[in-house]
Amino acid sequence: MNRPDSASLRRALADQLEQGGVLRTPAWRKAIEAVPRELFLPSFFKAEPGPGGLTQYIPVTQDTQEDERLTLVYQNETWVTQLDGHLTADTTVRPVTGFPTSSSTVPSTVVEMLESLDVDDGMNVLEIGTGTGYSTGLMCHRLGEDNVTSVEVDHSVSERADAALEDAGYSTWTVTGDGLLGHPHRAPYDRVIATCALRRIPYAWVRQTKPGGIILATVGPSAWSYGTGLAKLTVKDDGSAVGRIIARTSFMPARAEAVVPLFGDLSARAAYADTERKTSLSPDVLNDWMPAFLAQLAAPGTQLVRAVSDSRETVYLFDPGREAFAALTAAGDGWNVRQGGPVAIWDAIEGALAAWRDAGEPDITSVRMEVTPEAHAYWIGDEPSLRWKHSHAPLSD
Repeated sequence: MNRPDSASLRRALADQLEQGGVLRTPAWRKAIEAVPRELFLPSFFKAEPGPGGLTQYIPVTQDTQEDERLTLVYQNETWVTQLDGHLTADTTVRPVTGFPTSSSTVPSTVVEMLESLDVDDGMNVLEIGTGTGYSTGLMCHRLGEDNVTSVEVDHSVSERADAALEDAGYSTWTVTGDGLLGHPHRAPYDRVIATCALRRIPYAWVRQTKPGGIILATVGPSAWSYGTGLAKLTVKDDGSAVGRIIARTSFMPARAEAVVPLFGDLSARAAYADTERKTSLSPDVLNDWMPAFLAQLAAPGTQLVRAVSDSRETVYLFDPGREAFAALTAAGDGWNVRQGGPVAIWDAIEGALAAWRDAGEPDITSVRMEVTPEAHAYWIGDEPSLRWKHSHAPLSD
C-alpha cells in the first residue's frame, strides 16, 4: 500500500473541490496544490460522540502516526484547534470536552469564500480572523504576501499562525488585535473577508474599503450558531455598502460578540408576563435555517434556550438587555406563549414568518442588505413587512 504524501493529497483535495463545483479558477487551484495544510495543523482535535451525549475531542498531534494525521488533515473537514479559549491538542493526551473557540474551517467553505471575493492580481486584502493561517497562506500564494493583512484577536492563535506562515514561506502582515476595528494602517483595501460570524458588519470595515471594493462576511443579528448568511457587499462612492446574502454559512462568533450563556433559574427571567395567548406557530420552525435567520432579523439580540423540567419542554427567547422574553410551551395541538418586557418578541417573529410565507418562502439568497454609517438595512422584495433596519447602537448580550 502506498503511503500518502502531502503533494498527492493536495492534488486530491483540489480535485474533490473542483468536482464539487466549489473550486472554479486555476489560480486558486494552484494555491490549494501549493500550500501544505499540515503546516497549519500540527495538532488539532477530532470530535466524536462521548458519554452522556456530550461531544468529546480526541487530540491529534505530532505523536499521531504520520499517515493517519496527513489523511485527516486533507479531509474536507473542519478541525477544532482550541477549546475554551486556551486548550490545544498538544497540551492533552486524552479525550476532553469543551467549547470550540478556534478551528481550521472546512476547505470547501474556505475556497467557496475565496472564489466569491472575485480578486484580481495585486489586490490588497484584509482578513478578519487568522485562525490557523491556512486561508491566509492561500491568499498569500494567490496575491503575494505583501498584499495580505490578517487580524487575529487571540495572541496565542496569532503567534501559531504567524509561525506556520513563516514555515510555508510567507512573511505576511499578521496583526494581533480586535478585528472589528479592521486595520486602518494598511487601508484602503480592495477586499475584506471575515472568517468569523458577526451580529453586524462594522462600519469601520466600510471606511477601510475602496469604492468598488467587496466585503464578505457571515452575519446573524443575534449571534446564533446557525440561521446565518454569507453577505457580499460592494462599497459605494457615498460611503454605503450594498449587496445581498449569497449563501448559508456558519462560523464561530467574533470573540468580542460571543454570547454569554444564560444561567440560573430561567423561569425567574420569565416570571412576569404582560400577555399570554395561544399560537399555532411551533417554535420548532426555528430549527430551520431561513426561519432562524428571519427570527434574528425580527428580534435582534435575542437568545434561544430550550429547557426541560418534569418532562415538559419550554422554549425561551430572551433579550437580556431589554429584559424582554417569550416563553412557549406545548398546549394541545398548539402552543401557549407568554411574553413580557418592552418588545413582544414572538409577535415580531410570527409577523416576519407570516410575511415570508405569503411571499412564497424565498431562500436566504433573496435577502438584500445595505450598511450605512447609521444602520444596517435588510429586505426581501418590495414587501414592507419584510424590511428591517437595525441601528448601530450596541445589541444586548
